[in-house]
Amino acid sequence: MANRLFSLKLLPTFTRRLHCPGQVAARHLSSYVPVVPLEKILVANRGEIACRVIRTARRLGIKAVAVYSDADKNSLHVSMADEAYHIGPPAAGQSYLSKEKIINVAKQSGAQAIHPGYGFLSENMEFAELCAKEGVIFIGPPASAIRDMGIKSTSKAIMSAAGVPIIEGYHGEDQSYGRLKKEAARIGYPVMIKAVRGGGGKGMRIAMKESEFDEQLESAKREAMKSFGDQVMLLEKFVERPRHVEVQVFGDQHGNYVYLFERDCSVQRRHQKIIEEAPAPGISDEVRKSIGEAAVRAAQAVNYVGAGTVEFIMDTNQKFYFMEMNTRLQVEHPVTEMITGTDLVEWQLKVASGEKLPLTQGEIKLKGHAFEARIYAEDPNNSFMPGAGPLLHLSTPATDQHTRIDTGIRQVQLASSVNIRAHQSDQRDEVSVHYDPMIAKLIVWAEDRQAALRRCRAALMDYQVLGLNTNIQFLTDLAHHPKFIEGDVHTNFIPQHSKELFPVRILPTSALCQAAVAMVLQKQEVAKTSQLKYLDPFSPFSLCTAVQMNNNPVRFITLKDGDKDVKIEVVTHSDNSYKVRINGQEYSVTASLESEAGRIKITSIIDGVKSSAWVIQQGLSLHFFTVDGRYDLSLPVPKYVFASGAVSSLNDAVAPMPGVIEKVSVSPGTKVQKGDALVIMIAMKMEYVIRAPKDGVVEKIFYKPGDTVAKGVPLVHFKED
Repeated sequence: MANRLFSLKLLPTFTRRLHCPGQVAARHLSSYVPVVPLEKILVANRGEIACRVIRTARRLGIKAVAVYSDADKNSLHVSMADEAYHIGPPAAGQSYLSKEKIINVAKQSGAQAIHPGYGFLSENMEFAELCAKEGVIFIGPPASAIRDMGIKSTSKAIMSAAGVPIIEGYHGEDQSYGRLKKEAARIGYPVMIKAVRGGGGKGMRIAMKESEFDEQLESAKREAMKSFGDQVMLLEKFVERPRHVEVQVFGDQHGNYVYLFERDCSVQRRHQKIIEEAPAPGISDEVRKSIGEAAVRAAQAVNYVGAGTVEFIMDTNQKFYFMEMNTRLQVEHPVTEMITGTDLVEWQLKVASGEKLPLTQGEIKLKGHAFEARIYAEDPNNSFMPGAGPLLHLSTPATDQHTRIDTGIRQVQLASSVNIRAHQSDQRDEVSVHYDPMIAKLIVWAEDRQAALRRCRAALMDYQVLGLNTNIQFLTDLAHHPKFIEGDVHTNFIPQHSKELFPVRILPTSALCQAAVAMVLQKQEVAKTSQLKYLDPFSPFSLCTAVQMNNNPVRFITLKDGDKDVKIEVVTHSDNSYKVRINGQEYSVTASLESEAGRIKITSIIDGVKSSAWVIQQGLSLHFFTVDGRYDLSLPVPKYVFASGAVSSLNDAVAPMPGVIEKVSVSPGTKVQKGDALVIMIAMKMEYVIRAPKDGVVEKIFYKPGDTVAKGVPLVHFKED
């Protein structure tokens, strides 16, 4: 079957006619573009985007073929597909990035087309050319557009010629250190250092002053080589307090172009987006029209076909400058779908089959406001360090036409008891160390921004994940921040408001009361049903000691709030009410429990105030999900755990996450000071520096470059100086 990319090469020269500003630009082709209905496609990706594409394909009656690595054999996208093919080990370079394996599966399965999703091969020019050569439709833009937009220096020149505003910088071929340093001085600090083939914040660093340039340049090059196999850099003037505003564009094979309004993606960490919204807050109608038309000119300049995103930097005066074009479907495309009532994957499939765009510019209407919050396995309180591992519990908010969850992870069902042991469920989805740590995307819509934000906050408070750290509480705090509510967003938002976004969370007394009473109630339930012949030593109920005083049972419970022990006394009265004493204060409590899928809900009245919380126990940890957020308690660690020698040495620098050792910067005998770089790790496709936790002398190094390490293992042992 003829490939669309291949067929474009056979078309004679066309002439372009630009309509009035804001209208669709049409290319009049002298050759007819046939419509080839798609019956089977291969989704060359994994996780939530693979599931997203499969859902639309199924709705349209198109069969979907999945591919999977060893790490993904039990994944949701595999079970959703009509067919699934194994393509290799977990490492992406040997599976999802193997062009030849993907093409072979397409041929073997009889798929007419390949949808690359985002990431992996979605912006790989060589893969698009290989598809054309093999007669398989690539559901994406022409290879020439990927090439022109994929190299940032080339794209800047093309955009400038097309009348798209660009920012001052250096995009030259001379990559010598001296030339780059000289150009940085000419541009003026602060300077952005970016890999020309970069994306997703990888290979990107900021040198705020000249003394930082060398270190940041080396780090950017190293990460770029790992991510893209290329370390060519460009320099740009860093716009302070900028906004990141991007425009969704679409083109078809008949020369029609439209923009589907803009998204604001300003609130980021590690130069990666964390929450997006559409339309951008505070943008005037005049600027909205102007930036949309500039994005269309960008697409026209490279004869773009399919879904693309033109990204702009916007200053405080709403002047915008071209940053880059992502020649694929974006992670945050759902917010655009919500405000326009479209299915952009359906548009992709129609355009790839040769159909015209479903709507003209005048027919695309903007309605309401939408947010997308990315749920990540990461620790915001530890520099957003990514995590990996099984999800021991997952409960998500209810979905409807206004609330949507895009995910590649199944709902986890656990035993209907508060006492959950890690070994009780062998079949759990997990976040793999080999891929991006995103768990899901939460998307909400409402008639206006404030209503949408309220809906987003409510949904986040209903999102429960246990087993690894997540950013859910951080996103909730972010969505409550007054400046975010005002729409005063920019790319430095998180550092500027770090004090409010990373508060010291004080455990409320109500949670302690609920925890203690829940333990008493649960123990009473166990005693009634006699379901257990003995108590699990890791059960909280085995750690409740009881005495009888004046015919009212009294239980003494110790809980740990971080490193602090909290002594609690619970007196049970004959009417099933309780008197709880904490730190000399006494509280009257009535409560009831109900169980649901591995968690219990305690509803209590504490000194006349009614509240409820979901309680989940994992080993010696108790997790509370309340209307104010999540709180974590723990139970005292039995002495035999310490006696087992399982505790790591305090003189070890340990791996904060699973990953691969990239570089070891010290050797035995090296004297280090607190904060000195010891080891560089690659994890979740990002580079992380492990630094000395204190002054000392390196005594032993446990791993060498190329070794894979687990979370928490010692990397470097040193003795204190």
